[in-house]
Order: sequence, then C-alpha cells, then structure tokens
Amino acid sequence: MNWDPEGKPRKPDFLGIGAQKAGTTWLSQMLSQHPEVWTPPFKEVQFFNHRFVEEHRKWLPWHYRRGRQNIEKRWAARGETMPAEMIRYLDRITREPMFTNHWYKLVFSPAPAGTHPIDVTPEYSTLPEDGVAFIAKFLPQAKFIYIIRHPVDRAISQLKMNLSRARRKPKTVEDWLREVEDPVLMDRGDYMSYVPRWNAHFGPDRLLYMPFGMIARDPLGFLRRVEEFLGLNPHDYRDIGKKVFASDNALVVPDKARKRLREKLEPQFDFLDRSFGLDFTKAFR
Repeated sequence: MNWDPEGKPRKPDFLGIGAQKAGTTWLSQMLSQHPEVWTPPFKEVQFFNHRFVEEHRKWLPWHYRRGRQNIEKRWAARGETMPAEMIRYLDRITREPMFTNHWYKLVFSPAPAGTHPIDVTPEYSTLPEDGVAFIAKFLPQAKFIYIIRHPVDRAISQLKMNLSRARRKPKTVEDWLREVEDPVLMDRGDYMSYVPRWNAHFGPDRLLYMPFGMIARDPLGFLRRVEEFLGLNPHDYRDIGKKVFASDNALVVPDKARKRLREKLEPQFDFLDRSFGLDFTKAFR
C-alpha cells in the first residue's frame, strides 16, 4: 500500500476538474498507477463543491458512506484484513467535522514524501465564480486538467446514468423528449459558463484542456500529454484501453430526442469551436 501512516496534512498538487461523464474516472485510475502520484481512496473528494454548491450537500454524506463501504468490500473481496492505519484514516475522514480546510488537507496526509496528491472531482468544473476564485487562492501552485466531451454525447451519457440509477426507462419518443428537457443535463455541460471562469484565474501553464475522444483513439498519447503537463516521468500503464462506467446499451435514445439535445446545445458547440478551434473539437469523438 502506497501509504505514509505518519504523513502530515497537505494540499493536492493536481486536480481533475471535469467534466462529468468525460473520462475523469479513467484518468484517475490511470494516474493512480503512477509511482509519482498519490490518489485518495475516495476518488471524488467533493470539497470545493460542498462549500460553494449548496444543493450538492444533500447527497455528499451518502457519497462518503458508499465510498467507505466500497473500500471495505474491496479488501474483503481480496480476502485481506484492512490495515489499522487505513481504518483510522477512514474513521477520521468520515467523522465530523468534515469539509473544513483542515479536513481537506487530512484527506491527502497519507501521501508519501516525493509523491503528488491528486483530487479528481468533475463537479468542480461547475463551481460559481467565487468558488474558482477561492481555489486560486487556496491552491496557488496546483495544476488542473479539464476533459471536454462532445456536448450531446456527454448529455446522453449522463441521462442514461441518471435513468439507470432511478431504474426508469422511457417507453415512447414523447417520454424521451421530456427526459432531455431535464435542466441538469445542461448544467453539467455548460462550457460557455464554466470555461471562462477557470480561464479568468488560470493560464495554460496551470490549466490543461483535453478532448475526450483522444482517450479512445490514443490513450497513451493522452497520458503522455498529461504527464508532460504535470511534470511526471513516463509510466507504463496497465489496462489503458479499458472502459469504465460504460453507458447502458439497453437505453437507446431516439433520433428525435438526440436532435432536440443538439438544438438545445448548439450555443455550446459554437462556443467550443471559437474557444478551442476545429482541430480540438473534432477530437471530441
């Protein structure tokens, strides 16, 4: 276990900030293999959105309860006893007071000396202006990775995830048309609002945008670009082409619903083309 039981509270050096359903879990799993990177057992720490997005506070206690249960199940599935220092860590991280500045630094305290702690939480991309400004002050040296996905594909992937979680399956085209009007689909992919907020505080030396489609077409090239940006040595990754959290293929979005999403998201496409150029946006798929 890559773990320092005597580690001191510290802040993360790298953050994966978005977008939702755009490969952040894959990125976290790959970087967790890198000997120079340390990832906490909770993939999404959710600190900054807890502080600045009030509606997220409703589900974050569940997030940590489920996270702890999943960690315990992984140890049990291997037939291994969880180390005492891991139990102490989980006890502390899931005990009030949570989501304070000191608590956030405790999350990364087990990172061994010489490693870079990382927090991959796609919800951070949706932070309001005061949230991004706070991060700029709180993490003055950190670097950020923001993966951008084709807006319609991202919205459909999120919709399928939400439907699967709710165990709901639209039966008619009209049902699907109602589903695509859910405002949450627009909120998580509102690049027009989010990208300028981040660009106002971080330049290209601190914030790297990557196109989602490169993960499937050239995953090693994607990771080499990330390593170069973060100042990491090249690493030989396992399972580099493995998909994580693939969409439910039993849920087929009708063409009319897909077309409606395209109409709703057209301003996002225009913004992305202007902001990143056609070569970048062509790499969304």
